[in-house]
Amino acid sequence: MARILTLLVWSAALAVSPAQVPAATFNRAPLAEKPYTELPLGAITPEAWLRDELERMAAGMTGHLDEWYPEVCGPRNAWLGGDGDTWERGPYWIDGLYPLARLLKDETLIAKAMPWIEWTLANQRDNGQIGPRATRDEDRTRPPPEGAQLANPDDWWPRMVMLKILQQHYLATGDPRVIDCLTRYFRYQWKELPKRPLHDPNNPKSGSWWAAQRGGDNLMVVLWLYNVTGDAFLLELAERIHQQTVPVVDWFRPGPQNRVVRRADRFGHREALHCVNLAQMMKTPVIRWQQDADPRSLDAVENAFADIRLHHGQPHGLYGGDEQMHGDAPDRGSELCSAVEMMFSLEKMFEITGDTRHADRLEKVAFNALPTQVTDDYRGRQYFQQTNQVQATLGDRDFFNDRGVRVIYGLLTGYPCCTCNLHQGWPKLTQHTWMASKDGGLALVVWAPTSVKAKVGDGREVAVRLETGYPFKERSTLTITCEGEVAFPLHLRIPGWCRGAEIEVAGERQPVPDPGTMLVLNRTWKNGDTVQVRFPMPLQTSTWYGRSTAIERGPLTYALDVPTQWTEVKGELPEGVPAGAMHRGHYEATPTGAWNYALPESVVKDPREQARFEIAETIPLNPWTSESAPVRIHTKGVRLPYWTMNRHSAALPPLSPAETPPDAVEEEITLIPYGATTLRIAAFPSLGKTRN
Repeated sequence: MARILTLLVWSAALAVSPAQVPAATFNRAPLAEKPYTELPLGAITPEAWLRDELERMAAGMTGHLDEWYPEVCGPRNAWLGGDGDTWERGPYWIDGLYPLARLLKDETLIAKAMPWIEWTLANQRDNGQIGPRATRDEDRTRPPPEGAQLANPDDWWPRMVMLKILQQHYLATGDPRVIDCLTRYFRYQWKELPKRPLHDPNNPKSGSWWAAQRGGDNLMVVLWLYNVTGDAFLLELAERIHQQTVPVVDWFRPGPQNRVVRRADRFGHREALHCVNLAQMMKTPVIRWQQDADPRSLDAVENAFADIRLHHGQPHGLYGGDEQMHGDAPDRGSELCSAVEMMFSLEKMFEITGDTRHADRLEKVAFNALPTQVTDDYRGRQYFQQTNQVQATLGDRDFFNDRGVRVIYGLLTGYPCCTCNLHQGWPKLTQHTWMASKDGGLALVVWAPTSVKAKVGDGREVAVRLETGYPFKERSTLTITCEGEVAFPLHLRIPGWCRGAEIEVAGERQPVPDPGTMLVLNRTWKNGDTVQVRFPMPLQTSTWYGRSTAIERGPLTYALDVPTQWTEVKGELPEGVPAGAMHRGHYEATPTGAWNYALPESVVKDPREQARFEIAETIPLNPWTSESAPVRIHTKGVRLPYWTMNRHSAALPPLSPAETPPDAVEEEITLIPYGATTLRIAAFPSLGKTRN
């Protein structure tokens, strides 16, 4: 009978009535006003290559992690009432699986995600606590599953992930049980935090180092619930969480306390920030700013971004952080969890501030760092990527946390956190491509092929479809669908890198908008009206480690496409794991061609004059492969015989301008989007004058 009732609840969750879906929620007083907010989950539909990306996730590990990694994501997980893993990894998976399922309207995937939500809602304790309970060793009838992490079952940190999942479920369905559950949990947390804080090293019953570092995730959901219910105690709880979270604003501001500039060395100095913690805490001052309106919070974030760029920055939009922050050398690693967590932080930071720099940064990470770190079939992923990555093989590298397996592709290579956490990247990006605007309109934030259906202005429903070749091509078209005439403002983000954007509305040319602004088209729209957009994308250069050069065009970094040979190394599968799962095995990638090229002076000075383009007529469904990359840039390079390997990686590029070999000859080299590469050079040394 209990199983029948559960199935009935799941069935009800699959069919969502429009009347149940909550309206867009903005900030209540006394919180600072925010210009944009997230739309109901399901209002946005991915199209073209973006939909294909999500469908490949569904066909790969995102849709099958309970089968391919059952020891952690299977039925023994403590977040399903089992005696297995109590930590972050099960909720991490659902935090990406659930929005993916809703965006694709995939009933099979929804049914996989719902038991985690249902168990959490149905098993809330009388005191308001949610999540796993402690299991005494003497009460176990069998050993815990291999790979299960039996951390403090009452730790605050894994619950912060589940809070985000419950919030998403409410945004998709309007399920009133979520509001009741969160309210009871936050009342429990308000009472409990004084005696059991987020982290107290002298109190074994407190939370964890992770909880204090990532308290901004907790604070975010508390303030969201306040906007829904108006319960005043939530503001008091928010203050308490802020006080127990690490002092992020102080760590980000200039001065001796600044922790962003510090880096790890081989001896592991702990004052260097953890790479994923940094990605998550980037949003903490902005979330807090809603409550205290202290401009120092926003200033501190911009100072942190400047420090990251100077001390740790990489051309793919992230930073050298192979666990601890580790500098800007292009052989440093960048963790997959850092990519997806930084993306989510930037999505929320833009939503709160409307600062287009955050959306520019978001696209940089999403369209460069993210696609290269997962195999196209979503059967394997890479724990660390390298800017200059010339082989992905077993072997020691100059990472803070190495163990020789960090760059090979597999399901479980490196720590399993990335296996479970990668899934939020593309779905949450899709969910934040469009937002509701405070003035009753719609805002296009991320330029990716999508359509949106939402209520605007006086409550009338409109739909907007974006057909675009972005981020590869310059032109996009938006088409309005509505009944009769509907007046509402349409906000369009103009990227900060774009000069001379061309906008045409219903056949009328508009004034050239400023870069890095939200262009507001406030008019009465008719069915079939179009907005034609062109973002010119000239080639540009940027300077990185050792005065090396990266080639950029629009939001994309371009890299040398090093010919690659893949080798599959199969491993023993645990009992019950399907034969097709890449579980304990891995993939290695080795080069079959030259990689040690420098750029001649002429290319660095004027890359446009030295380039020949191949741009596809149409964007393929999967543009993130070497074979299908829709843009190829043919330019000139010079081999440097003295630039060789070091500790299984490309050695650090020689300081530019590098010594020109006596027999230097310029060759044609091909660059493709960084996200479409596996082996590559993206930070090139440059030369002085060379002979033709």
